This record gives sequence, structure tokens and C-alpha cells, in this order.
Amino acid sequence: MKSIDLTKEKVITVADLAAAQADTTELLVGESAVLTPSALEFTEQRRIAVRRGAKAAGGEKAAAATGAGAIQELFNSPEAQAVKEEICAAGRKLWQRQYVDGNGGNISYRIGPNEVICSPTLMSKADLRPQDLCLVDMEGKQLAGGRPRTSEILMHLEIYKEVPNAKGVVHCHPPHATAYAITGRVPPTCVIPEAEVFIGKVALSPYETPGTPEFARTVIPFVKDHNTVLLANHGIVCWADTVTHAEWYAEVVDTYCWTLMLAAQLAPVSHFTSEKAADLLAIKKRLGLPDPRHELKECELCDLPEPGSIAIQPKPCGTAPSLNNAEIDAIVQAVTDRVMAALNARK
Repeated sequence: MKSIDLTKEKVITVADLAAAQADTTELLVGESAVLTPSALEFTEQRRIAVRRGAKAAGGEKAAAATGAGAIQELFNSPEAQAVKEEICAAGRKLWQRQYVDGNGGNISYRIGPNEVICSPTLMSKADLRPQDLCLVDMEGKQLAGGRPRTSEILMHLEIYKEVPNAKGVVHCHPPHATAYAITGRVPPTCVIPEAEVFIGKVALSPYETPGTPEFARTVIPFVKDHNTVLLANHGIVCWADTVTHAEWYAEVVDTYCWTLMLAAQLAPVSHFTSEKAADLLAIKKRLGLPDPRHELKECELCDLPEPGSIAIQPKPCGTAPSLNNAEIDAIVQAVTDRVMAALNARK
């Protein structure tokens, strides 16, 4: 294996690769180095593997080369290629549905016990190609890929650590679900069956600066019982057994929020009963989908907003709402007014 060591360079151009020979198989670059498009194309055409991190020295060199070889073998395997194509397809769907803009959003898939394929930073999800993706370990260190990994991969890794069944994670900024997130509210339950089965009770995590370890840890209390979390003042994150399914959940939750907003302009939103909700939760449990209400009594299954509202404040599952006397009086008055209006309309 012949390598070119450019670990001291911050930006690598095709001119820097002039020393590459026909037998060059590996390019060593720094953790945060950026390869220009022409340099990336050069490595792709010559099948030169890009490895990030300092070059090993002394007696560790052979072991490092062996480890790097195994990493590249995994990253270039048929399984990894299929995953890369699935991530790119999901990225295009997110962009087409206007769930991401600019370089927003990120996608990942856990392909091994300590290996995760993810989207790069500073790239539109509409333009993703398999060769643009990255491989990181479970601590966020980049192992392979010509582009630097997304800065928000730490949140994905926390989900993988907390939920062994999670294989794919999608983070994006769909406008209707994000509208709930920036108002500190979540959508009610027991309205639409599909949303109930695939999403159910939605959680809301507190705000932290995106890309930081603190931001990554905000989802830890929720992801075991929720496959979809609203990120306060930011967006949403969904996990599933595949990248495609995680993207589906993003579609379901945003369409649900959008439908609630439209319905509220026509008339008060109706809800089905807790008995019917129990039927849907039974289906959900058979599908192996998480929901904090699985062990609750039937009477505790539906979170209902105040009359005329389509949003509720997040609260622990099964917790009765805490209302002051003024709020109770307002609800009683609103119900009385509706009943009287209905009776008068019949006259």
C-alpha cells in the first residue's frame, strides 16, 4: 500500500495530489481538512482511499494500516454502497418536500457495532452522491470519506447508544412540525390513525446550540419511548430500523401537523376515543414501534388540548393536566357556549 501524507494541509487541491503514482492507494489527511471538488474527483477516478487522522508512527504503523484497510473494505462494501444510495435518495426526498434548505439536515445509518455512515457538512441534501458520504466511529471520529462529516452527528450517535434497535436517523427542519417546536408545543394525540400508529405521542427536547455535545444529549431522555422528537427552536429528529423508514416518520409527523393547522381553520378538531386509541396502540406494539403509552390505562391514552386548540404543552405520559381555577372556568364557559349554540341552531 502506497500512501500520500497530506495531514498538515487544511485545503487539498488536485495540485497537491501531483505526487500520486499509479500504485498509490491511500491519501492521509487531517481530521478537518477539506478536499476541493477536483481533488475529490481525482481520488475517485484513481480509486484512492481517503483516510482522516494523523499518520501512525513507529511500530504502530503496520497495525494502523491493517485497521485502515478493514475500514476501507467496510466503507466500500456492497452493503455500504446500498446504504449510501439509500441515504442519497432520502436526502433528495427531504429537499423535494422542503424539509431542508441550504445545507440543512443530516442523515446517518449504523452499519457496524462502531461504524456509522453519515452525510457530510455544508452540502445540500439534494446534491448528495454516494462518494460524498463519510464513515465515523461511535464517538464521532471520522474514519473515511473525502468530505468532513456533519457537525450534528453527535446527536445521531446518542440515539444509537440509547436505542440498540435504531439503525437509521434523519434530522431535518420540516416547516409545520418545526412551527410546533418553536412555540414549545406538541400536537395532540388521537386524531389520525396513521399518525397514531407510526408516530404517536411526540416529545419536545429543550434547546441547545446545534452541533454541541450538550445539544446531542438533549434527546437522551426521550428516544427510548419516542421515534420522533421535536427539537425546540430547531427542527425534528426521527429514528427507525432503516433510513427510509426514518424519513417516512418525518413525512408523517409534518403532514400531521400541517393537517391539524388546516383543520383548525374549518372547525374544532375532533378526536377518537381512548378505546379506539387502544386498538391502534395494539397494532403499534405488534409492529415493535415505541410509545410511552404502551403500559398506560385506556383512560390515559389521549392527550387532548383545550377546546379550539390544536397544540398542547408537553408533559410526562399519563400525567393529568394541571389547570388553575381561571383556566377551568374558561373551559367550562367554552363548552357551555358551544352547547347553547348547538341547541339554538336546532330551533
